[in-house]
Amino acid sequence: MRKIFLLLCAFVCMASAYAQNSLRLTVKDKKDNTVLADATVLVKGTNIILKTATDGTANLNSIPNGPQTILIRNVGFEEYKLSLNFPLTQNKSFEVLMESAEDELEDVIISSTRTSRSIQNTPTRVETIELEEIDEKSNMRPANVSMILHESTGIAVQQTSATSANASIRIQGLDGRYTQLLKDGYASFGNFASGLSILEIPPLDLAQVEIIKGPSSTLFGAGAIAGVVNFISRSPREKADLNFILNQSNVGQTNVGAFSMQRGAKIGYSLLALTNFQKAYDVDQDDFTELPKTKDFTIHPKLFIYPNDKTTIIIGNAFTKSDRTGGDIFVVNNGVDANHQYFETNNSTRNTSTLDFSYKTAEKDLLKVKTSFNYFKRGISIPAYVFNGVNYNSYTDLSYLKTLKNQSLIFGANAVYDKFSESNQQPLLKKDFTTRTAGAYAQHTWDVTENFKLESGLRIDFVNYYNTNYKQNEVFVLPRVSALYKFDDHWSSRIGGGLGYKTPTLFTEQTETFQYQNLLPLANVKAERSYGGTADINYKTNIGDDWLLSFNQMFFFTRINNSTILLQNNNGDFYFGNTKDAVRSLGFESNAKLIFHEYFKLFAGYTFTDAKANYLPVIQTIRLLPKSKLNLALLYEKESNFKMGLEGYFTDKQYLYNNQQTNPFWEFGFMAEKVFGKISVFINAENFTDTRQSRYKSVVNGSHLNPTFDDIWTHTEGRTFNGGIKLKL
Repeated sequence: MRKIFLLLCAFVCMASAYAQNSLRLTVKDKKDNTVLADATVLVKGTNIILKTATDGTANLNSIPNGPQTILIRNVGFEEYKLSLNFPLTQNKSFEVLMESAEDELEDVIISSTRTSRSIQNTPTRVETIELEEIDEKSNMRPANVSMILHESTGIAVQQTSATSANASIRIQGLDGRYTQLLKDGYASFGNFASGLSILEIPPLDLAQVEIIKGPSSTLFGAGAIAGVVNFISRSPREKADLNFILNQSNVGQTNVGAFSMQRGAKIGYSLLALTNFQKAYDVDQDDFTELPKTKDFTIHPKLFIYPNDKTTIIIGNAFTKSDRTGGDIFVVNNGVDANHQYFETNNSTRNTSTLDFSYKTAEKDLLKVKTSFNYFKRGISIPAYVFNGVNYNSYTDLSYLKTLKNQSLIFGANAVYDKFSESNQQPLLKKDFTTRTAGAYAQHTWDVTENFKLESGLRIDFVNYYNTNYKQNEVFVLPRVSALYKFDDHWSSRIGGGLGYKTPTLFTEQTETFQYQNLLPLANVKAERSYGGTADINYKTNIGDDWLLSFNQMFFFTRINNSTILLQNNNGDFYFGNTKDAVRSLGFESNAKLIFHEYFKLFAGYTFTDAKANYLPVIQTIRLLPKSKLNLALLYEKESNFKMGLEGYFTDKQYLYNNQQTNPFWEFGFMAEKVFGKISVFINAENFTDTRQSRYKSVVNGSHLNPTFDDIWTHTEGRTFNGGIKLKL
């Protein structure tokens, strides 16, 4: 009898320990209170695991007595922990509100299309570079935005000068003059003002970079043939924000910068200040600089005024001063003597004043007026030659956004005035040129169904450009259409196309290489015209509980007619003329992203570009363009603690202007950052395998007194190590 009693007691204890406790949960998105299906719910330390149903609910059974931790996970959201002690005192259903993780899955609002839609619902294909990646890339190059664009497929940052290290942005293999660069929607980097442009845009105040590839002239006018890159500044919040960065590199560069912003009830501000110093750097000991001696300074204050809930006024002024001296390193450091005389100086001043007025006429309707005035002055000096020019540019845009139930309509007009004046030049070579543009545009976005969205637009531009040689008036009618179709939660596709144009300019990558020397002014040259489009298919899915896979395959095509090409006459002077032979670029981009538990992120991108200019003799492939390019990046990040990344880039063979082919090459980079509260310390090794052009052939030819330089097709400065500290308050 005693044994039976003991067995009964043991059974009761075991039954108590493994009681059949139940729990009901409803999982929702905290942002909009929508239910989350397929979220993972598990009891830590047990084999109890299940997914939420379509209504966001989960019913857990057989939960042991005692303290238990319930984990709720969903890719794109922060992990949620619920600590409960079973059995519960009362039987109730728990509501779990999950917060979006700070990664690529949260809604990205696009401003370049002017509809303020999320990227998932925008028919126009827009690529974004988010604040997290901007912050990472600014560790590598705090002085300018070149590294931010370096990783993107289909985009090349092309160095154009061996001594000044100037560079341009090429999209889909086309020259830099076909890419429209914007800062907060203002076109302040065109024609002559494009000189040194990406070297004078600091990344410290950026919130987002938006890239539209393919013809985009409906909203942006001339120059948006290959695409648009819009650098979006940060807007102040009620909580004060102060960022400070100090960086030092082994190549002699020092960067000191700060960005501060805050918003009050009626007034807000932001302030960017950055100064950069670069010592003359000669890595291959050939006595010529790979990096010029540089001093530059940028200050950009903005005042935000909020008279009421409907009105916002933004007043800004960006000022940049830059002095760069390259060439013979003995001349740079010590001055000219009998054996060392070659130098190249670039002195520039850029000032852009902006005014932005926004008024909400209804909850989702917006009247916007934008105006800017840009002044850019640049002087170039080499032995026995000096070039000095000033570019004045004014831009005014008036637009109205009307939002209906399933539609939005934007219509507006703008006026652009661009004038270049060269000083101290003989009349026959004086390169003065003026362009005046008045345009009107309209764009309609229609949510035909929940899964099908259509966007169409039309611009008409009246353009007048002239100098002392000739005067030309042209009218451009520029339609554009794009569509988005969502097959299901995993598959979607975009397709779009349109027309574009580019007014004549003397300032290209080719003319930059010889500092515009012996370049004749434009004469009887007309605008270039283009048509093209892009099409893509996108796939994303969850793999198990902790993996996210996304893939995008994009195809592109652009054809430019009436191309302007650089020619040379019997006197050795250079000039531009139109050709009937077309330029066309076609290819595809493949992008894949794999995320594990939001800690490990693997990116892979491949670009194939077949771009040809029919006017080129013998070999028609566009010069300094690799057919194949591969981008790889692996990143590990623990939020607000530590991050590290490894990058690899493969660049295929390229044709030079002498019809020779370059070698293909790999380059690799590594970065790490550790956060200590409000202070973070970072290190970076860029191109640590020391890929550089002088390892294949000397870039400088001839004597020290009269050198010539090869086309630049890869790194000239070799490996770069840098490190610094950042302070975020």
